[in-house]
Parts: sequence; C-alpha cells; structure tokens
Amino acid sequence: MSLRSPYKFFKSYLASSRCFSLHKLSDRHSLLRKTCRDFSEKELKPVAAHLDKEGEFPAEQISKLGRLGLLGITADCRFGGSGENTLGLAIAIEELSKGCGGTGAIVSIHNALYVNLLDTFGTEQQKRQFLTGFTSKHLGCFALSESDAGSDVSAISTTAQLDGDFYVLNGRKTWVTSGHEGKAAVVFATIDQTLKHKGITAFIVPVPIQGLTMGRLEDKMGIRASSTCDFHLENVCVPKDNLIGKTGDGFLIAMKQLEKARVGIASQALGIGQAALELAVQYSSERKAFGHPLNQLQAVKLRLAEMATKLEAARLLVWRAAAILDEGERATKYTSMAKLAASEAATFVSHGAIQILGGMGYIKDMPAERYYRDARITEIYAGVNDVQKLLIADMVIKEYT
Repeated sequence: MSLRSPYKFFKSYLASSRCFSLHKLSDRHSLLRKTCRDFSEKELKPVAAHLDKEGEFPAEQISKLGRLGLLGITADCRFGGSGENTLGLAIAIEELSKGCGGTGAIVSIHNALYVNLLDTFGTEQQKRQFLTGFTSKHLGCFALSESDAGSDVSAISTTAQLDGDFYVLNGRKTWVTSGHEGKAAVVFATIDQTLKHKGITAFIVPVPIQGLTMGRLEDKMGIRASSTCDFHLENVCVPKDNLIGKTGDGFLIAMKQLEKARVGIASQALGIGQAALELAVQYSSERKAFGHPLNQLQAVKLRLAEMATKLEAARLLVWRAAAILDEGERATKYTSMAKLAASEAATFVSHGAIQILGGMGYIKDMPAERYYRDARITEIYAGVNDVQKLLIADMVIKEYT
C-alpha cells in the first residue's frame, strides 16, 4: 500500500476526540502510533545504517513524512497541519526514532521549535507565509544557541537594530538543525545586550536571504542523518512584520518552546532506547552460551529487567509531561524530569545492549553501537541534563518550603 492511500483517512481521523490514559492509548493515538511504526519499519530502519555512515540527509524519507502530515503534527489544520496534541507528537517521534534517531531529531525539532512556535506565537500573516507549506514539504530551523550562549540564553550577542521598516541582524548562531535544508528560520537576537533576557527578540528569517551564510556541516558522533551547521548573519534585513510577538518577547517564546522540545527529545530518546532493548532481547534469544540461550543466564535477565524498567518508567514521565502541556498547565518540572529520565534511560539501555551483544555490539555491522552514539546527544541538547537537574531541584524546593 502506498503512503498516499491511507493519507486522507489518517488526516481525517486526527480530527476525532482526544483522551489520555497512562495504561491505554486512545484509538486516535493508536492509529498514529501504528502509522509511524509501519513507516519506521519500512522506510527508515532499512536505510538508517547507510544514512549514519555517510552522514546523509534523509530527503526522500522527509518528503514522504510530509505527505503523511508528520511535518505539521501539532499545527492548525487551516495551515495544513494535523491538529494533533503534544502526546501525539511524543508518540510519533518515539516511533520514528526507533527506525532512525537522526530522522527523529529532524522531525522533532522542526515540529516543536519551528512549526509549533509559529502556530502558537505567529500572526495570521506570518502563518500564511511561513507555516503553510512547512507542514507538508519544507523544513524550518531554530537558531538560538551561540558559541558563548548555550545554557545561558541571556548572553546571546546576535544583534537586531531597527532601520526604518526593517530590522538588521548581525551575529553568529551555532547548532542549527537542518540549516542547509531549511527554507526559513526563527532567529533570536537582542535589541540591547544591557537588557539581558529582556532584550531578546525573535524574528522569522527566510532562507536563503542576502547576508546569511552557512558554515560547514558538523561531523557529529551520532544522529548523523540530521544536518547541523552555523549561521553567519551580516547585515541581514528582515521586515518589521517578521518580528514574532513584541520586542523583548524572545526569551519567553524560547523557554515556552523548549518545554515542547524537551518532550520531543525525550521521545527521541525513548525510541532509540526501545530499539536497543528489542535488539538485545532478540540477540540474547538467538545467541547460545554454555548450551543455553543468553537470555536464560541470570546476569542477562537482570540486565534486561533493569533496561526495560527504566525505559517504561521514562515513557510514563514523558506521556505525563505531554498531557500536562496539553492541559495548558505549567509543565517545566515535568518536561525536565521527562527529558532527564528518558535521555539517561536511552544511554543506559543502549550501553546494556552493547554489553549483552559483547563483541558484536562493538562493531558497525550491528546497530547497537549506533544506538549508543545516537542516545548520547539526548542528554545534551534541548537543555543539558545538569541544567535540567537544577531546574527540577529549584521547583521541588519551592514546592516543599
């Protein structure tokens, strides 16, 4: 069956009622999960090793995901989106990341940090110009980090100066996902560095545009199917209409969207960890030692038990965080907990898979070492885990004192 044939049914079904249960998905979310799982098995898993080895962007697969409506998972249907909620985003990203962690990263960041950002904070004009089309075929970027401003967002030095009907942007952005493939970017700049976070402002920058050049593609340890580069902005002029919200709103916009991004990255970690667990179970069932399958050895059983438990506990935290976001409640503590637990679980489980596979886990003929490399980034981006721990601790202290 082609991807196009179930498309209309899938899109229309997404308009049905939502519900959330910790032990059972709704029919709507079950369909979404199956759709993404089937796609992952047929379209991503067979090419994931090649994409990783060559550092090749999955252009064909991204195009097909666009036709399935998975480039606009949470966007308004008026602009071509699927009208899903954050839980739906989490389910989709987990399943896609099982097949290819890099593709999961592309879809997660595009949805959480570009599409949902514009859907939430953009004007009608901005949505018509920079959201329509990005829910089905184009990728958008998120340019916040700088070489001296990662965890400390208030330290960004990219500037925006008003000149008549235009803002002129100058500076350098780092770690821009899909920078070479994207057709627009949300760029954060300061109108006055002395104002720190109160001066940060968000702009939509079409790509390409005069004055914007891109650095080389980073040669990364993992998620190598995704492209990452720097943006160099030299007198880039964007119309005042491309300002998102008001001047000084950029910090709040970034923090709000990073909450969504943490759910996306946590879901990516779940997918990578789940793939590693399934590989470990399969291999230990087939490989024999001392006359018995490996999975009959107590040491292997104990390891599998820990791997499965950490992964399942993290999944419940991720789904809970997504549900709280969907209820419109403050979710910072829960998204930080979800990201912390899921990323650490992914690293633990992928490490365990290598141990169970032994020497076979260390060679590139098997995907175990790729899962480990892909898992490591989930502890770093969308807020390094050490910062997540500080956020969680501050909120716990405030709650109980």
